[in-house]
Amino acid sequence: MDILAAGLTAIGLAACAGLRAFLPIFGVGLAARLLGWPLPSGLDTLASDTALLMFGIATLVELAADKIPVVDNILDAIHTVIGPVLGILAAYIPFSNLPLPYALALAIMTGATVAGGVHALAATSRIKSSVLTVGIANPVLSVIEDILAISTLVVTILAPVLVLLVFAGVIFLILRRRRTRALA
Repeated sequence: MDILAAGLTAIGLAACAGLRAFLPIFGVGLAARLLGWPLPSGLDTLASDTALLMFGIATLVELAADKIPVVDNILDAIHTVIGPVLGILAAYIPFSNLPLPYALALAIMTGATVAGGVHALAATSRIKSSVLTVGIANPVLSVIEDILAISTLVVTILAPVLVLLVFAGVIFLILRRRRTRALA
């Protein structure tokens, strides 16, 4: 994997971890098992039955619990720590062909920053929703986050170059929204 593809893959996996912490680790293990997606030595156990079962259950619990008002806010608080940590692990996978110090540095910079940033945006939206709708809209936001996380994971695994287009689109929408607010 060349450095550009590795970087885009790391960004996509970390962004997914920012929304759903366990999903990218489960997805990478599943992709390794079903599609022969390469895993670095030592992390090839992510494709084992035990790891797939553990991360699959963790993913399902996270997806379900996030639909429950109040529980979703508690998960957001916990996710503030585990999202970036699992973002680092997920980002390490595509950089693993580099020498270890570089791979770790890039994984930390990419994984923690992207996962933490995506999580901060999602958590801010969730807090605003909790205040404005007394949590009634939170399950809808959760489903939207699920769709974004799963879509990002699939695109990242199958065509990492498309991650660049997805992020360019998201940045465009954010800037357009800010511009519209400034004009209003």
